[in-house]
This record gives sequence, structure tokens and C-alpha cells, in this order.
Amino acid sequence: MASTFSVLGADLVIKGHITASTDLHIDGHVEGDITCAALVQGEASVIHGAIKAQSARLSGTVHGGIEVAQLTISKSARIHGDVAYGAVTMEQGAQVEGRLSRGLPGTDGETALTLVD
Repeated sequence: MASTFSVLGADLVIKGHITASTDLHIDGHVEGDITCAALVQGEASVIHGAIKAQSARLSGTVHGGIEVAQLTISKSARIHGDVAYGAVTMEQGAQVEGRLSRGLPGTDGETALTLVD
């Protein structure tokens, strides 16, 4: 199966849950939970909902819980919610208001997702 990449532009407002088996780039506003393989969030993007993905690079604002195997939080990110991760990189200046915990739920502290380069 060929890898695909979906983009939600800055002018979009989505109200509802998003499920994608591929990579997703969000620049707009989402009010709902997001489940995808990989997520890239733009700096102006706002997400009100939970995020579940194998990998994510967050640069905007998130209001909700996050469960990601490999997480990068950029300096422009503003996260309001608990974060469960397998591995995390956080740039200086990033803001997280919530608990950070290593290990995804149901995995006894170990990452259950396999990361593929």
C-alpha cells in the first residue's frame, strides 16, 4: 500500500472525530478526537480533543489527552492535558500543563507500538 498524506488547511474547522490510517497534517482547528499513524500539527492549529498516534510533532495548541509512541513537542506548542509517550523530545520554550508519563496505557510502562523508519 502506498503511503498517503492528508492535509487539513488553516481555513478549515472540523467538528467531529478524525480517524486516519495514514499520516495527517493539521493547520486548522479540530473539535474532536484524532487517531492516525503520524500527526504533524502546524503552529496556528488548535485541537480540542484527544490525540492517539504512533508519532506526532506538535507545534500548536492542544486541549486534551495525548497518547503517542514517539512525540516531538516544538517550542511553539501549548499543551493542556496529560501526555503518555514512549519517547519524547521537547524543545526549550514548549509549554505542557498536565502530567507527562512514560509508557502508554495498558503496556505496563513499555511502548506497545512498533516504530518503523
